Amino acid sequence: MTELQQISTDIWDMKYRFQCPDTGEADQTIEDTWDRVAKALARCEGRDAARWQRAFRTILDDFRFLPAGRILSGAGTGRTVTLFNCFVMGTIPDDLGGIFDMLKEAALTMQQGGGIGYDFSTLRPKGSLVAGVGADASGPLSFMDVWDAMCRTIMSAGSRRGAMMGVMRDHHPDILAFIDAKRDAARLRNFNLSVLVSDALIEAVDKDADWPLHFGGRVHTTLKARELWDAIMRATYDFAEPGVIFIDRINTANNLSWLEEIAATNPCGEQPLPPYGACLLGSVNLSRFVVDPFLPDARLDLDAIRTCVATAVRLMDNVIDTSNFPLDQQREEAISKRRLGLGITGLGDALAMCGIRYGSPRAVEAVDTWLGRIANEAYRASALLAAEKGAFPLYDAGEYLKAPMVQALDEDVRALIAEHGIRNSHLTSIAPTGTISLFANNTSGGVEPVFGHTFNRKVRQKDGSQVEEEIQDYAYRTFRAQFGPVAALPDCFVEADQLTPREHVVMQAAAQKWVDSSISKTINLPADIPFDDFKDVYRLAYDLGCKGCTTYRPNATTGSVLSKPSETQAEAPSPAEASARLGDRPVELPGQTYKLRWPHSEHAIYVTINDLIEDSGDRSGGRTRRPFEIFINSKNMDHYAWTLALTRMISAVFRRGGDVRFVAEELGAVFDPQGGAFVGGRYAPSLLAVIGGVIERHLDAIDGKPGPAAPSGDPEPGPAAADHSPATLPAATLCPKCHQPSVIQLEGCLTCTGCGYSKCS
Repeated sequence: MTELQQISTDIWDMKYRFQCPDTGEADQTIEDTWDRVAKALARCEGRDAARWQRAFRTILDDFRFLPAGRILSGAGTGRTVTLFNCFVMGTIPDDLGGIFDMLKEAALTMQQGGGIGYDFSTLRPKGSLVAGVGADASGPLSFMDVWDAMCRTIMSAGSRRGAMMGVMRDHHPDILAFIDAKRDAARLRNFNLSVLVSDALIEAVDKDADWPLHFGGRVHTTLKARELWDAIMRATYDFAEPGVIFIDRINTANNLSWLEEIAATNPCGEQPLPPYGACLLGSVNLSRFVVDPFLPDARLDLDAIRTCVATAVRLMDNVIDTSNFPLDQQREEAISKRRLGLGITGLGDALAMCGIRYGSPRAVEAVDTWLGRIANEAYRASALLAAEKGAFPLYDAGEYLKAPMVQALDEDVRALIAEHGIRNSHLTSIAPTGTISLFANNTSGGVEPVFGHTFNRKVRQKDGSQVEEEIQDYAYRTFRAQFGPVAALPDCFVEADQLTPREHVVMQAAAQKWVDSSISKTINLPADIPFDDFKDVYRLAYDLGCKGCTTYRPNATTGSVLSKPSETQAEAPSPAEASARLGDRPVELPGQTYKLRWPHSEHAIYVTINDLIEDSGDRSGGRTRRPFEIFINSKNMDHYAWTLALTRMISAVFRRGGDVRFVAEELGAVFDPQGGAFVGGRYAPSLLAVIGGVIERHLDAIDGKPGPAAPSGDPEPGPAAADHSPATLPAATLCPKCHQPSVIQLEGCLTCTGCGYSKCS
């Protein structure tokens, strides 16, 4: 194995190295990590476990096969984590109880380390009547804000934060709001967004036809299809989102089209999945299979790749039986279909090492040959595995053999499937492999070209800080080792921003031919590309058979993790901007504490809302005030768990900014199954509804809206609220336990609203 760059060992130490503080057990080297993974995944093999442990260990050596990060960090550790990277969650029902059941499932999944994808098209549009409540629906985007806040508060297993994909169908009445949601730089930061574009929309665009936006059988409005398409294009031109998923093509090409309907993907888009579908990923590192690199007879060792693919399919199949699953539905879905996502990484490096320029006709031909061989060998291995262990439980030979991908396989592979069935419903997918490719000594990621021969990367450290490191591309490093530091680079060395948009797209399309799931690829575009040319990229992707399209055009809204050393560094944000983006808490905040009584509770409940004062950002030089955090406290410990959870969730929503009135609206619609109560002469369906009323009143106050006088018993500012809100307590009364400015006085006791510490005089 060649000498590793510092970035590789740093990533291993931060993300994949097992260390148990209780027992002192730890991986001492990267080789120890490979040993751990190989041993854990060979246990399924019974008497042959030792043999397969050696085989698994062989393909892991020198990063020839790269299991996804969840496998590397979790297999063999004994931790309660999932080894699956991502999931598409269940269909969201269009009722409040069902929506929050889905939110709970999402939280449980992310807690174990899984990213999630959701179709929010099932939620009624904003302004629709909510039957039985007499209120208007707040719409899917308001609930996406809740999901976003939840994701922000949950740290996934290990050091990886949760990731989410949110999609919406092209005919939903709120689609225009969805498309423009990320124009607000503080909104939906934990989401990737994509529009599910149908064949019908493309056809309507070509005909310049009308396009009805409808939900539940009712047309809400009609616009020109071209107007909708241009809105999608303009948004992604301006700030790189939303992406586009060609959903009809995905369902038509699906190996299980007769059995399931796909409506969403995992966060990076390479795995279109049915409800509760699981995404299991691993990548063959093509750069390690190049023979005689940079010499006239340089080539890919397809025989060695064939052996690696067969072993990798078996290893990944064993993951299904080894992994934990956050939800029973996810386990059932995974076991009944046994989906795999075997992909590649190092394509850009392998092409360069074989003397082939990425995006050239030779490169397209090489991709067709290399990925065709990998796909055939993966299906062959799965058919032979079915002969040994059985086909996936829902296998139907008559239906499965008609799938477009199966029809494209070599005749002998189809014959094996016809004879034995197949172990795994799907075999191939190409993930972005960003982190694991860096781990593999900075091999080019996934199906992408080389980003830069050398570049700087911002790396987050365990303490939350970031450092910037210069890193060399694997192929470039190999070339320099062979030919010296001053040798001229051959023409096959090309960087991502030196390619035309068409060269990017044709490479994605060439790979898609042999991928039964999908591909995560970003098409890098120049900042000055004309808008009409930009739109042509997406149409070309559709015409060439891609299942989706994601572009990146440098702009002021999106930052970058990677940068070349020669690039001009972006101007640093002001402290106020940084605070708004990251949600940092200033030392002092103005606020108001409200005291309310709930007849079913013995003790009073105190609601404190603190606000952030910001410059208005216009020429007036004025200032605006918006809610930043909320604390809900009572001496009744029966309320402690849910009020603490609600405090953190709503505060996270407040800190993201934007219109937060939906929080009050949603709380106001919550009914307590044990019954509501009359508060101050008005009926409140639940304590949560009363808290929602407090939030609404506070928002009205800071917006300068007059409100009705509070009748006796209504929530009202507590005695001496100005003296005891967290904003005005002296510094000496910061919480001695958690050291946060979160202490307020409740009924004679100093109580920390953050950690629960209390001291009574």
